[in-house]
Amino acid sequence: MSNETHQRATQVARASYGRLLAILAAGSGDIASAEDALADAFHRALETWPVKGIPDKPEAWLMRVAKNRQIDRHRSSAIRNHVGLDDYQALNISSIDQPCDPMEDQRLKLMFVCAHPAIAHEIRTPLMLQTVLGFEAHEIARAFVVSPTAMAQRLVRAKHKIRDAGIPFVIPPREELAQRLDVVLEAIYGAFSIDWTCTDTRDQTDDMSLEALYLADLLAAMLADEPEAWGLAALIAFTLARRSARRDKNNAFVPLDQQNVELWDKRLLRHGELCLKRASKPANPGRFQLEAAIQSVHCDRAKTGSVDWHIITRLYEGLCRVAPTLGAFVGRAAAVGHAIGPQEGLACLENLDASLQENFQPALATRAWLLARNNKNTDAAVIYKKAIACTTNAGDRRYLEGQLSLILKSPTS
Repeated sequence: MSNETHQRATQVARASYGRLLAILAAGSGDIASAEDALADAFHRALETWPVKGIPDKPEAWLMRVAKNRQIDRHRSSAIRNHVGLDDYQALNISSIDQPCDPMEDQRLKLMFVCAHPAIAHEIRTPLMLQTVLGFEAHEIARAFVVSPTAMAQRLVRAKHKIRDAGIPFVIPPREELAQRLDVVLEAIYGAFSIDWTCTDTRDQTDDMSLEALYLADLLAAMLADEPEAWGLAALIAFTLARRSARRDKNNAFVPLDQQNVELWDKRLLRHGELCLKRASKPANPGRFQLEAAIQSVHCDRAKTGSVDWHIITRLYEGLCRVAPTLGAFVGRAAAVGHAIGPQEGLACLENLDASLQENFQPALATRAWLLARNNKNTDAAVIYKKAIACTTNAGDRRYLEGQLSLILKSPTS
């Protein structure tokens, strides 16, 4: 097989996986069976495409093969003997052959299925990341700090639960939406975050970040009056707009306030502002609205040439009340360090649990930066070394090593 054919097949597989799986699983309610059918289709593609060429519509080709595989399996004597005649009729084979409404994305239905109350809370987001967005179990396990084996077992159990409980593949009615929406938003953002932070290890032809933006936009448009959905779309758009500026020529990380604004994508910035405007509420903004607002203030530097750190500090204070995560508190400390001074920023960190900060790279990097700004270079060097030891991304490591090098060369070290 040529490299070109294999690469093309891989790209189609990544780009199509969630859409195809959602359509295949909707007919039977059996995600595991749909995964098997889709895996068989991809295998057939790798055998057939190098010989006959890549079809004009590769997604349609894969869907046809996978559907045929499902139908063959459902009609097999083994299945009939195993499930019984009545259950066999209930498999609803005919629905597998029905065309999908092109105006309705089946992946959103699958996401809400994964967020159903019958599914254990801790596995809902991982399940969406795998089934809807195509992440591998070992990638999800790494993000959730769980062993790959344990994560794989939990995912299998959740898929069986969906099948056995007969959870319908539908967008839930408005009265049930609230209890599932937060999990769906978290999964979309989780997919974006994993892809965004794994630049060095994931194949960037997948462009899962753009896929996450597409799903966020789709969800916001479908739920037109849900401000957090619009907030998530704005947050992803603002962040993606800076993609070309986040690394220097040596692939080292570039802090947001030091990025070349000429490299920012103006179209995505405008899109982010429009989404944030739709998300705005006079009171009680949610997590994604606040995070998007913080990014919006940063992105205003493209117009004003400066960053209003006092506004960012106030937004972080709101974020810490709404979503009191360690990351939010560390972000607030950095903002305070910029707006008021390094001593005040360090004081914010001192108020946090030291044991939680010990292996949290953003906290270590922020503390080191604040110490250096406070002319405590010896202490800063020690913390930078700890931050480097906690960093798995090569670009981030290069940046921290560069900061450490500057400190070690300083006459006050």
